Amino acid sequence: MEESEPKLVPAQGGEKRGCPEEGGDLPTKKPRVQNDQKNGGHSHQVARDEEEEPEGEGNEGQDGEGDVETFADMMKHGLTELDVGILKFVSDHEGFSGILKERYSDFVVHEINKQGKTVQLDDLSIPPEVEEVPETLQQPEETEVLTEEQKKQLGELQLFKNKEGNVSIEVADDTKEKRTLVHKAIKTQFPGLETKTEEKEGRKFIVAYHAAGKKALAAISFSLSLKAPRKHSWPKNRGSFCHFVLYKENKDTMDAINVLSKFLRLRPNVFSYMGTKDKRAITVQEIAVLKITAERLSHLNKCLMNFKLGNFCYKNHPLKLGELQGNHFTVVIRNISGTEEQVQQAMTSLKETGFINYYGMQRFGTTAVPTHQIGRAILTNDWNEVVDLILKPRPGAEKGYLVRCREEWAKTRDPEAALKKLPVKRCVEGQLLRGLSMYGKKNIITAFALIPRNNRLMYIHSYQSVVWNTMVSRRIEAFGLKAVEGDLVLRGGTAYVLSAEEAENHSIHDIVMPLPGFDVIYPSHHVGKGYREMLTVDGLDIDNMRHKVKDYSLAGAYRRVIIRPSDVSWEVIQYDDPRISLVHTDVEKLEDKPGPVFNTEGKYQALRMEFSLPPSTYATMAIREVLKMDTSIKNQTQLNTTWFN
Repeated sequence: MEESEPKLVPAQGGEKRGCPEEGGDLPTKKPRVQNDQKNGGHSHQVARDEEEEPEGEGNEGQDGEGDVETFADMMKHGLTELDVGILKFVSDHEGFSGILKERYSDFVVHEINKQGKTVQLDDLSIPPEVEEVPETLQQPEETEVLTEEQKKQLGELQLFKNKEGNVSIEVADDTKEKRTLVHKAIKTQFPGLETKTEEKEGRKFIVAYHAAGKKALAAISFSLSLKAPRKHSWPKNRGSFCHFVLYKENKDTMDAINVLSKFLRLRPNVFSYMGTKDKRAITVQEIAVLKITAERLSHLNKCLMNFKLGNFCYKNHPLKLGELQGNHFTVVIRNISGTEEQVQQAMTSLKETGFINYYGMQRFGTTAVPTHQIGRAILTNDWNEVVDLILKPRPGAEKGYLVRCREEWAKTRDPEAALKKLPVKRCVEGQLLRGLSMYGKKNIITAFALIPRNNRLMYIHSYQSVVWNTMVSRRIEAFGLKAVEGDLVLRGGTAYVLSAEEAENHSIHDIVMPLPGFDVIYPSHHVGKGYREMLTVDGLDIDNMRHKVKDYSLAGAYRRVIIRPSDVSWEVIQYDDPRISLVHTDVEKLEDKPGPVFNTEGKYQALRMEFSLPPSTYATMAIREVLKMDTSIKNQTQLNTTWFN
C-alpha cells in the first residue's frame, strides 16, 4: 500500500540546548548500510581521545552548569544546521519551543542488546561461585587475611573518613606469602588504595594509603593504569568474560571505562562494549571485562560516584561494537510553549512518518573550526592546511593553555615550544605537536599518525556526513516524501536503482542515499549528479576516492533517508520546581525511592517522550522534527543565555 506523503516545510530557526547523541563512524573498507554504533569496522577498544569531537580539550564547558557567558562567547563562532546541510522537515505541524537537557537527568538512554532486550540495572547481587577447585594450588582466601576491624578501617580510609590518612596492619610474625596476600586483599577489596611495607621501631607493618589523595576518586595515576592485571587462577568452567550493566550519570562511555580501569589497575582495552553513550545524560549499557570477578567489580559501588554496576554474569565472549539493536530514549523537554494539540500533532507525525536521518550537529565539532573542513583537507592531501586548521588560533573562548599553545605556534611554528604550553598533552593538539617535534614539519603524514586512528577517521567521516546531509536535503527538496525513478534501495545489502514502475511499489522509508566513496553507486536522477558537483568544488575526484594513505581511502556506505522510531509514547506533565527530576531512574527503583509525582496544574509544563532508534541515528534529529528548531549549540546557547539573564 502506498503511504501518505506529508507536506514538506523549510527549516526554521529556533532554539533548545544541544544534545550529543550516538553517531556512527563510517567504514573505510567495505560499503554497507549504516547500522552500527561509532565505527563498526574498527576495534571496540579505543583511547580516551578517540571520540566524537577530536579537536582538543577546550570543549568541556558545554556540559557544565556554570561559565555560561564564556561558553556563549565561544559558540558565537560555532556552526548552525544550515552550515552542515540540515535544512528540511518532513511534517507540516507548527513547531514550539522548549529546553532540552536543562538537567542531565532529562535525557535517559537504555541500550537495546542484540536479542532486542532493553538493558536495565535491576540486580546488584553477585552470581554464586562455580564449585570447582582450580588445578593450581589454592592460596588462603584473600578475605581471610583481614579481620573485620581491619576491613572497617580500610573501608573508612577508602571513603576518606579516616583522619590519619592511612591504616597500618602489623605483620611482624607473618611469612612473606602471608604479607603478599594482605597486600593483594587490600588492593582487590578496596579499589583506590595502595600499600607498602614499612618498619617502625623494629616491627614490620603493611601501610594502606590513597595513591593520589582525594583525587584518587576521580583518577588514579596513569602509571598505575598501565600495570598488568595480577594473575589469579580462573575456574575452567566459568566464562572468561564478566558481563555487567553499567549505569552512569553525566559521564561519557570512554571516561567511564578509564575510571573503571584505573581503579581496577587494568588497561582500558580489557573492556568491551556495544556502543558509546552520551555524557550529559543518564545511560545504561552492557560492558564486558576479561577475567575480573563480579565481586571485585561490585566493590566499586562503594566508592564511585555517579556509577552503579550490576546484573553480573559470566560468558565466553566479549562484546563487539555495533552488535546492539539500538537505544531506547526517555527525553524530557522542559518549559514547552506548545499546546496539547500541537504536541499531539508533532508526536503523531514522529510516530507515523518519522524524521530525516541527518547526521546531528555533534558530528561536526563545537569549536570555530569544523571537523569536516579538516577532513576535506586530509582527503585532498593538503597537509599544511590540516596542521593549520588544528593548531592555528581560533575565535571564541578556549582553555587558557590551548590559547597560549596556539599563539606560540602561530608566532614561532616551533612544535616543541608550543608543546611546552600544554599541561595536557593527550589532546589532539598535543599529539600532533609531539609528532611534528619527533618527525619534523616535512613529515606531516607520519606526525599526524600519532593522533589515535579513530580521531583521524572522525575528520574524514565528518566530511562524508556533511556531503550526505546536503544531498539528502536536495533529494527531499526535489522529490518530497515519495520514491521516484533513479532512487536507490537495498536488496540483500546491494544498492539497486529503481525504475519508474518499481518506484510505485516503494515508499520513502525504503530509500537510501550513499556516503561518497570508491565502492558505492549514486542515484541516477539529478541529485546523483550533485555529488559530483559538490566534490569537484571541494577539489575531490568522485571517480578516485582511494587515498595514498590506506586508512583514508573511503569505500562509502548507504544510509536510510527517513527513520521511523519504534515504541513511541509521550505525555505532557505539569511541574513547579525546575530542580526536581521528572524521570524515575533504575537506581531510584533499586533503592525503592518513589517516582516523580506530577501536578494536575503547574507553573511549567514539560513534554516527556519515549522512543527507540536503531544504531547510528541521532535522537537530536528526532527531537528537532518535533520542536521544529535548530539543534546547534550556537542557537541553543543564544536561547539559554537569554533565559539565564
